[in-house]
Amino acid sequence: MKHLKIGDKAPDFNAKNQDGKTLGLKNFKGKKLILFFYPKASTPGCTMEAKNLRDNYKDLLRKGYEILGVSADSEKRQKNFCTKNELPFSLLADVEKEMITAYGVWGPKKFMGREYEGIYRTTFIIDEKGIIDNIIEKVKTKDHANQILEIKKVE
Repeated sequence: MKHLKIGDKAPDFNAKNQDGKTLGLKNFKGKKLILFFYPKASTPGCTMEAKNLRDNYKDLLRKGYEILGVSADSEKRQKNFCTKNELPFSLLADVEKEMITAYGVWGPKKFMGREYEGIYRTTFIIDEKGIIDNIIEKVKTKDHANQILEIKKVE
């Protein structure tokens, strides 16, 4: 399992969004990118997280951020999630788990005594040059935008 660190070059990617448009890291060159990985569209925690980012979208844009969500859901499921929650940003359908693996957010999880493989809810902040500026592993689904907005740049 790959374990990325702050200062690493962000792994390149190409994946289709909810509208079938292929997006890659190159589409965000010169912009700060919030790349958030979430376990499954339309589940309670993922919905809370997406709505929190939606509700704070303008503040995040003002700070120079673009937002991109990623899960292993299909394009159709991502489209439904986007439409139902009026999300103003793209969600990538990483059904083959290429991005999920490249970013090291797939592995063993436990829920109610059951062990299974799944996506670790993780957010990568990628700078204008494609370098990982910050990693949030303890995502607060109800307050995720503030977690991002309160990041202090360490020089």
